[in-house]
Amino acid sequence: MSCRAPVTLAATAVLMLLTGCASTPQTTASARPGPNDPLEPVNRGIFWVNEAVDVVLIRPAAEIYRAVLPDPAQTGVRNVLRNLRSPLDLANQTLQGDWNGAGNVLERFALNTTVGIGGLIDVAARQGIPYEYESFDQTLAVWGVPEGPYLVLPLIGPSSVRDAVGFGGEYLGDPVRLYADNNDLEWASYTRTGLTVLDTRAGYIDVIDDLRRNSFDYYAAMRSLYRQRRDGLIRDGAPDPTQMPDIPDYDNSSTP
Repeated sequence: MSCRAPVTLAATAVLMLLTGCASTPQTTASARPGPNDPLEPVNRGIFWVNEAVDVVLIRPAAEIYRAVLPDPAQTGVRNVLRNLRSPLDLANQTLQGDWNGAGNVLERFALNTTVGIGGLIDVAARQGIPYEYESFDQTLAVWGVPEGPYLVLPLIGPSSVRDAVGFGGEYLGDPVRLYADNNDLEWASYTRTGLTVLDTRAGYIDVIDDLRRNSFDYYAAMRSLYRQRRDGLIRDGAPDPTQMPDIPDYDNSSTP
């Protein structure tokens, strides 16, 4: 895991235009058979460069982060980062027409910012309002925008054309980042990005290490996990109807 750079936005926008005519509409990746990876040779090259950066820099930093900060402190950092993301979660819930979800975001933000001391303590979750991550990629999927080809982006990792464009929209429209950058608080944006990278990567150290050791094709395994997770987020955890077994129609079946 690592921070996403705005330098990729122009390239992904051009790629979206080039692939838009050849893509068929879909809601989730599971609706398309196969890995949907026409750029696999290029993706594999970028993937292994990213892996080298992770092994040399990001994973060791995440290990230090996990060793130095006790679990309660890591939880507090994660809670603050989620609280700072509330404007984006609220915008995406609203754009998706999920009014209950939007109300939950507002209630969580109010409780955690005040009673939870700026978000350090997730008071809302204790009151039965758990955190729900919402991204602009999910919003675009709800609107019916096709995901486009699978991509591996430099320093970012697994993605897709829709996911990359969605990230670009969030980066440009994030009110917390805009406030920091417009008030000579760029250090706050960098700190937020760095903590997000470290906290996320620290949470996946054991999982990714196990995947590296036991995967016959580590690249394909990461690609599959990315798409499964992304589809689950888009469906808000609901089962994938395309993966459901066929149920016989007993009412119309004839008996011998």
